[in-house]
Amino acid sequence: MILPGFIFIILFSYVPMAGIIIAFQRFIPAKKLFGDQQWVGFKNFKYVMDLPNFYNILWNTFFIASMKVILGLIVPIVIALLLNEMKHVLLKRGIQTAIYLPHFLSWVVLGGIFIDMLSPTDGLLNTFLNKLGMESIFFLGDNKWFPYTMIITDTWKEFGYGTIIYLAALTGVNPNLYEAAQLDGANRWKQTIHISLPGIQMVVALLMVLSLGNLLNAGFDQIFNMYSPMVYESGDILDTFVYRIGLLDAQFGVATAVGLFKSVIALVLVSSSYYFAYKFADYRIF
Repeated sequence: MILPGFIFIILFSYVPMAGIIIAFQRFIPAKKLFGDQQWVGFKNFKYVMDLPNFYNILWNTFFIASMKVILGLIVPIVIALLLNEMKHVLLKRGIQTAIYLPHFLSWVVLGGIFIDMLSPTDGLLNTFLNKLGMESIFFLGDNKWFPYTMIITDTWKEFGYGTIIYLAALTGVNPNLYEAAQLDGANRWKQTIHISLPGIQMVVALLMVLSLGNLLNAGFDQIFNMYSPMVYESGDILDTFVYRIGLLDAQFGVATAVGLFKSVIALVLVSSSYYFAYKFADYRIF
């Protein structure tokens, strides 16, 4: 049963890693990958580091991704705790379905919806703001608003998935603990703080460890479908930069160097977070 998945991972995750050598070559597609390419060492990395906008792109990536990770942990936990307190089963399941549905929608679809909703001229949100006597906001064309728009819309799309995970974890908490707490006079708030949250702390730790590997992954699909040259200053991230420099400008070696840089940083972050989770929370995956 494991063999098909194992073969899939080998073919599509490990075999393509041979292409990492492109980061150290002046890659020309017409030549063979091994043997015929010109080796340039770390020149591709130096070229990227010397670009005047690279560190701004790096900061954009880190800021957007880190805020998505933080809200992606906090919001699902809060919603899961609130849903866990609901006694009406049908209403609870209806809300779960409604908040989980956006997870299955492509950013190609949602991008078009948000572009219409956030339009500064006739968008639904700006029309509402105008009725309140406020000026229109160009959410997708203003460098001040664009990063926060990406963070909020991504959180809205994905928090339902995390909520389902935390709700499943909450079902594993021993109900006898709640009964004992009630006998001791603990209200619902104290039960949440002293029973519910400690009961799911291992799941929270696991998802936090896994999410830290995405601190340089700000979401290519979302930003590519919603950004424009007007917001490159605050919205251009490493993935969109790789797309332009690799596919549009055909600088394959430079693009691969940036991708390898991201992968190394992600490896360090995941390894560090797992180490600290084990050291301070005595948590281990294996």
